[in-house]
Amino acid sequence: MDNMVDDEMKVNQVVDLGKGMPTAGEASEEIPPAGEASEDGPAWELPFLLLSGFRSLIDRLHTELAAQGHPVARPAHGFALQAVANGATASEIGRRLGISKQAAGKTVDRLTALGYVTTAADPADARRKVVRLTPQGRDLLTRSAVIFESLRAEWAAAAGHDRVQEMEAALRTVVPPSDRYRLDAAGWLGG
Repeated sequence: MDNMVDDEMKVNQVVDLGKGMPTAGEASEEIPPAGEASEDGPAWELPFLLLSGFRSLIDRLHTELAAQGHPVARPAHGFALQAVANGATASEIGRRLGISKQAAGKTVDRLTALGYVTTAADPADARRKVVRLTPQGRDLLTRSAVIFESLRAEWAAAAGHDRVQEMEAALRTVVPPSDRYRLDAAGWLGG
């Protein structure tokens, strides 16, 4: 496996050379589905399309964030900043992200070093430290929201406004409300 950085996208990628998708000129063999494929394609394709759509949006978001003054921001930082919300301890952040308290502590240390959060003693319990967003952290989240609006508009222009609304409505139907805004994707994927 090689660890590569895509200079154009400024995205770190791990690539297992010789495995995965066929290269140009190789015969493409489709992975056989476990069950019947629908007329729209094999059922196993759905999670890959959803993940690829997510990845596409996040990669574009971070390219734009870099251009707007946040070149060190990474996808995990966005999840962590959302977990900080209006103030949280490292333990609370760890629970929200689905990671250990130690991993949350390292994340807080990194975000502090980057200037996105600050820590202070909890006025109610001096043994606890409360993590809070800095103006730079709030700026990152504010810019992210605006960029997501722009990216959604691009998808609507490409696929059709009604189709994007229908896709969102369908996802709201199949994804339980309690799971819609989960922040533990990184911990879940890594676990």
